[in-house]
Order: sequence, then C-alpha cells, then structure tokens
Amino acid sequence: MATPLLDTPQIHALTRGDHDNPFAVLGMHTQGEGGKSGLVVRAFLPFVAAVELVHAGTGKTWPMARIAEAGLYETVLTSPKKPFPYRFRIHPNEGPAFDREDPYRFGPTLSDFDLQLWGEGTHTEAYRLLGAHVMEIDGVKGTRFTVVAPAAKRVSVVGAFNQWDGRVHVMRRYFDQGIWEIFLPGVGEGAPYKFEIASPFTQLPLVKADPYATYAELRPGTASIVYDVGRYTWNDDAWMRNRDNGLERPVSIYEVHLGSWRRNGSGPDGYLTYRELAETLIPYAKELGYTHLELLPVAEHPYDPSWGYQITGYFAPTSRFGTPDDFAWFVDRCHQEGLGVILDWVPAHFTKDDHGLRLFDGTHLYEHADPRQGEHKDWGTNIFNFGRREVVNFLISNAVYWLDRFHIDGLRVDAVASMLYLDYSRKEGEWVPNAFGGRENLEAIAFLKRMNEVVHARFPGVMTFAEESTSWPMVSKPTYLGGLGFDYKWNMGWMNDTLKYIEFDPIYRRYHHNQLTFSMIYAFSENFVLPFSHDEVVHLKRSMLDKMPGDIWRKFANLRLLYAYHYAHPGKKLLFMGSEFGQWTEWNSGKSLEWQLTDFDTHAGVMRLVRDLNGIYRREAPLHEVDFDWTGFQWINPSDYENSVISFVRKGKDPADFLVCVFNFTPMIREGYTVGVPETGMYDVVFNSDSAFYGGSNAGLPTTEALPGEWHGLPAHTSLTLPPLGALFLKRRA
Repeated sequence: MATPLLDTPQIHALTRGDHDNPFAVLGMHTQGEGGKSGLVVRAFLPFVAAVELVHAGTGKTWPMARIAEAGLYETVLTSPKKPFPYRFRIHPNEGPAFDREDPYRFGPTLSDFDLQLWGEGTHTEAYRLLGAHVMEIDGVKGTRFTVVAPAAKRVSVVGAFNQWDGRVHVMRRYFDQGIWEIFLPGVGEGAPYKFEIASPFTQLPLVKADPYATYAELRPGTASIVYDVGRYTWNDDAWMRNRDNGLERPVSIYEVHLGSWRRNGSGPDGYLTYRELAETLIPYAKELGYTHLELLPVAEHPYDPSWGYQITGYFAPTSRFGTPDDFAWFVDRCHQEGLGVILDWVPAHFTKDDHGLRLFDGTHLYEHADPRQGEHKDWGTNIFNFGRREVVNFLISNAVYWLDRFHIDGLRVDAVASMLYLDYSRKEGEWVPNAFGGRENLEAIAFLKRMNEVVHARFPGVMTFAEESTSWPMVSKPTYLGGLGFDYKWNMGWMNDTLKYIEFDPIYRRYHHNQLTFSMIYAFSENFVLPFSHDEVVHLKRSMLDKMPGDIWRKFANLRLLYAYHYAHPGKKLLFMGSEFGQWTEWNSGKSLEWQLTDFDTHAGVMRLVRDLNGIYRREAPLHEVDFDWTGFQWINPSDYENSVISFVRKGKDPADFLVCVFNFTPMIREGYTVGVPETGMYDVVFNSDSAFYGGSNAGLPTTEALPGEWHGLPAHTSLTLPPLGALFLKRRA
C-alpha cells in the first residue's frame, strides 16, 4: 500500500466509522501553498478491487492508491491545481467497472434561514428541511438526507446502496443545531434506508428509521423508503376554496379504521388499498349522507392491534394500504365527492420500538428521561418532552405536513387529557409537579396553543378537535381569550351519561332521568362533538346494538331512539363504523365488519334510519345552525321522569325556523300526550324513528294540529301519539 498523507488516527477513525467530520478529509481538497499547491482526493470504498479518479469534464483518469486495507483510497494531483468536477470509477471484485459520484464533493445544502428557525424552535415546516428529499445538484440526481441527533458522535445513512455499512456514508454535522446532512448521488425514490447513529452512551451503534420519512416498509420491515410526496397533482381546488370550520354547518362524521372496514381487497392480509377504499368507502359514506370521514391514525405503525395509535413514522401514511400518492388520491377523491377528511393525530405519546423515536441518539431526545414524566404505564408508550425545541418543531411540523401535503381538513388530537395533566393516571409520588408545584403540564399546554395558532393561521377552514375527557376550561375557545384554541371538543360527559341511561331497562329509567337532561347544563360551554366512537365498542363494552336492553325488538327500537336523540341534541355528530347498521359483536380490528347483517331487514332498517337522520340533519337548519348557543335550543319539558319523556325545540338563526323534538324512552305507546309548541298551525311529522321503514311498529300520526293555549310556557299546544321507544321530529307547515 502507498504511504498516505493522512495521519494514522484519522485513517483509523474513517475505517472504523468513528470520524465525526469526514467532509474535512474525504472528497477533494486543496493542499500546500503557492507553487507547491495541489489537490488531494480521498474516498472510503470498501469491498472493491480498485478505484480511479475521473475528470467529469475531460474524462482524464488517475489511479487512486489504497492507503488502508479496509478500503480507503487517496490520490495527490499537482495539476490541475484548482478543484474540478469529478467522479470515481469503481472496479468491483467481480463484474465490469462503473462510475459513481462522490457524496463528499457536494457542499452544504441547508440554508441559514432554515437553521435559524430550527434553532429558535419555530420551524413549522421542518419536513422540508429534514428527512429524505429527492433533488438535483449541479446536474446530479440524488437524495439529500437530514436528521437531528445532537448527542451523536457519528451519524450515517445506511441502505442497500452501501451494503448497510455505517462507515461509508457518514454525514456532515451542524454542531449548533445538532443536525446531520448528506447528499447521496444516485440514490433515488424507492430506496430503503435507515440512520446508523454512534452514541457515546451506547456500546453498539443504533439503527433508526427516519423520524421524518414520508414512506416506510410494510411491517415487519422497519426501514424508511425515499419518496417524493410533493409531486402529486391535486384536483380539489373548489373544495379547498370553500371549506370552513363547520360551526354553522352540518358536521356528521363517519369514524373509520381503514384496516377493518372491509377485508376483501388486493392489499396484504386482504386489506383494501387506498384506491380501492376510494371506490367503495367514499360512495358508501356519501350514500349515507355523512359530511366527513374521520380516519383512525394512518401514520406508520408496527403493531396492527394498536389501531395506529402507537406510531413510528409520523410523516408516513402507512404502507399497509399503498403509497403516499395513493393516499393523496384517496383524499382528493373524497374532496371531489364532497367529503371532508379528518385524521386522528397522536402527539401525546409514541411507541417504544427500537427503530423508532425512543432513545433516538442514545439520549432522551424526544421523550422525558424521568419515567415519572416520560412513560405512559397504561399504554406502554413514551411521552413527548414538550419542552424541547426538537419535539415542538417535530410535532407542529407534522400537523402542518398532513394539512399541506395531503389537504387534510381536520385533526382530531388524541388523549389531550393525558397531555394536560402531569398526574394523569398516576398515583401520589408517581409524577413530578410543574415549576409552580401544580399538576398542569405547562409545556404541553403551550404546545397545544401554539399548534392551534399555527394550524389556523396557515390553513383557514381547517378544524381541530380535542379528545379531552375532563372539565378543563375553554378547550374550544381562542388562545387570545385564554383557551387552548381548538375548534371542537369531544363531549365525553354527554356520551357517558347517555350510554349509561340507555343501558338501563326502561322500567328503571325514571330514576335516572337526570342523566339524560344533565348535559344541557354545560352544553354550550364548549363547541362540542357528540361521539359514539370506537372506544365505546371494544374491551367488553359491547357493540352499540348489544348495549341496548331487552329483547331483539327493544334493542333495535332503543338504538333507533338513541340515534334520533343523538342527531337532535346540540352538537356535531360522530358515529363509528359498523354502528350505522347495528353490528352485534364488538369491533375487532383484525377482521372486516359484519356486512352480512345488512341483508336482514332489522339491520338494513337501522342503516336507512341513519341515512335519513343525516339527510334531515343536513336539510334542516335548526339541527345544525346554532349548535353552541342557547338561542338554538329551548326545553319544552325536561321533567317528565314519570313517563321517561323529554321534549325540546331546536331553532335556526331565523327564530321562525324550528323543529319540535319529542322522545319516549319507554316501550309504551302514549296516546294523547300533550306538549307545548311555539306556534299554532299544522305540524308534519318529518321523522319518526318507529316507522316501519326502519323496522318499527309505525305508531303515531303523520300530522298534528297545534291549538292556542299556553302549555309548558309556550303559547300553543298539540296532542301526540308517542311511539314506543320512539322519537318524533315535527315541523310547522309554512
């Protein structure tokens, strides 16, 4: 071997993969001064027989001397004296020679502005800076890789393109920001890769998936995949121009787990692909009258039974159902068909899988080090450290990414309560108070406010939803008023009280009437969504239909009554898949819904009822226009606990536009039941949950006349036949 110019410690560092600044010695460098100046070129290329330096302009070649047995090569040029474009000609141990560009001839590609925003913790589009980005530099096509690992001694990109050898493509380090970067010529879309991270705190290098990867291998594979998500051409301009936050519009959400809605597709394990879902799920939801789809998390996750809530790839639509372009196509088709798309978003915690965020650079970069702050015992996951700029940049950029790259219309933020409280699901001594001795997570609160501010400033009309199960104040109020800034909060209290009430046998409901009426005490304190979600039909809670008491007839009648009450009560609507046709068994994420049930009239009747409820909800302004103010609601009689009957008026912005809603929660037909109404005249029954069309007994009359005479504090009254376990909506004829 030739005598090297490079000193022995640096040779050993390069060949062992310990060098933290290979750009200082690899590639082309000027050496010497004055007339003695020249060029030295070095390359670390293990597993090859020989290497030549090739002038990219003239084609002239120079042999390179092996200066280390492991594959380090060097050549010294006295002419030309100035750097020039070049490449290497590789002579493999077997096969013909081929040319390869040198990653170490390319300079830094990160802008000072990006680095400044990152350092400030205010980079809301960090996905443009970090991750893998296909690009062309000086006419050379390749991929730039960027990752944050401030505690690392060395970071490398590894993949099939370098035999997964972490010594070959060691990255450039930006010390002040803790960022590492390299441009790899010839590495293009579809290439699997990971980051190998040498940490002073671990004996062996860590091999991690890219936190900002936009695509990933199908599990059980864990590698990231180079993918260009910016190339998709959208066709939803009209939708994007006209969408808004829905506060005065009907918002009826069909909550879906894509992996178990149907299982007769061409994807792995029989999954429907994103494109197959576009051909089946979209027309189905549209036929039933829903305004939005809400998707359980679609970000990449390794474990199917986590339903997507334990994430490793926050920027990657899961490969279970196709590519990122396929997912974009699905969203595009939703918009073209008039359906909004809401994503479940999980900034509260992340999975502990070794290839994920946990101990990313050998330190607690993303999570808290103290397990009293950094671990969710209930879920076996890690909690983000919202006080770190790396975490704030990561998560806010992730929220922006889904809205920017995939035109998502809303983010439902999972487990907000677990973020707000330091003592969430913890006993005394198992949590760390904040700086003021309190239980509030001040950093998480600041993060949620900042996230909502950024999202609403960047994407007018986008909705954010908080799954918040406590009485935290002002969740859906603007941050400038002291709120968290969400558009909506899930009304978990209404859901719990309503389900507890409906599960009682009707003979006992008179003793629990307050559970039905209590929600109106706080109904307008927040902008509420009324959720019957996936959490209510798993873990031995039983399906919606099976929760209902009584025989089969009463179960179906109770379910129809419950759904009618759901749509009449102030608040936006959400129903989990399978509940719309009365699935008997609990939801099982590992198999398809029980679609065969829709062949039975009873189940088909429930589906027709949901379709018609969505229709009347969308047509009738009183049911959606004033959801968050007392001016949209008036009790007629909340107090008839003896008969388990409630009645109220829903009003639109025009006070003359109203619906009378009456609910009988017993299986008795009530003849001659008198209720007060706002005006005299003829009223049509525009909805009857007991209609034979839905599987009911067809009790009740289609019209009724309201006569003068005060009743229930209203100026007129009418006499009704209340159907058993039934609901009536009445509208005054114009």
